Amino acid sequence: MSDSTTREDRFARGLEVLRKVDGEAGQRVIDSLADISPELGHQIVSWGFGEIYARPELAPRDRQLVTLGMLTALGGCEPQLEVHVNAALNVGLTPEQIVEALLHAAGYCGFPKALNATFVAKKVFAERGGGAGGAAPPPRGPRGG
Repeated sequence: MSDSTTREDRFARGLEVLRKVDGEAGQRVIDSLADISPELGHQIVSWGFGEIYARPELAPRDRQLVTLGMLTALGGCEPQLEVHVNAALNVGLTPEQIVEALLHAAGYCGFPKALNATFVAKKVFAERGGGAGGAAPPPRGPRGG
């Protein structure tokens, strides 16, 4: 964005991106800030979505994979994970891909954080009427079979 872009222009651009990616869930987050920190809501929309998320160097699905990994690694971000699991589905990731990303995160940030994130994803999938599908493979014996 250029330096001559107004505050209102940045907000409008960010709101357009937010609606495409997060849909109603993102708008609910912004609305929930209106009575306590409307400026935080403004910055999330203007900067987070209007300046950062709108950049063309990563596709929306790639940005959501990064976001899911970061929120999982941080831990304690379950409300934000819920919004971003929904967003990941909105931009074309499948439930299976989301679950795989969260499984992958376990090796880097630990099982407790990956479990918490996976349970958030499970909740979102159920609310949206779907699931990740694949059941865990049966346990293998000591000889691999």
